[in-house]
Amino acid sequence: MPRYEVAEDLSEGVKDLSRARQSLIEEFEAMMFYDERADATKDKDLRSVMEHNRDDEKEHAVLLMEWIRRHDKKMDKELQEILFSKKEMKVLGD
Repeated sequence: MPRYEVAEDLSEGVKDLSRARQSLIEEFEAMMFYDERADATKDKDLRSVMEHNRDDEKEHAVLLMEWIRRHDKKMDKELQEILFSKKEMKVLGD
């Protein structure tokens, strides 16, 4: 996991948030890899396996997002305001 500050200077809370965020990045990367591989293969059984694996990564990502939401008050606020909103994308975040 990339570090921009000396680990000894960081609180355990910041370290855990960094761990969760880096893991979330890795789950999204895994989804992208599985999407590409599933799209590229001509073998329908292999495609099915790749799509199944990709969808497992989605559950992992959502679990991490929920942990982050519970431990980052500002992220919780943003998610509450934006996620599942029916507003047009262009007005979200204003």
